[in-house]
Amino acid sequence: MRKKSDLPSKICPICHKPFAWRKKWARDWDNVKYCSERCRRSGPSPSGNQP
Repeated sequence: MRKKSDLPSKICPICHKPFAWRKKWARDWDNVKYCSERCRRSGPSPSGNQP
């Protein structure tokens, strides 16, 4: 078993906090960008949606 400190981690571009690898991201770790669904939703919005 690996220690949590040995797992890979990334920095969330929205909240700038580090987040660690999770088993549910095992197959898609290279494409994971955000630490949570909340950060993903509040991410950069398309420029066409601005009033």
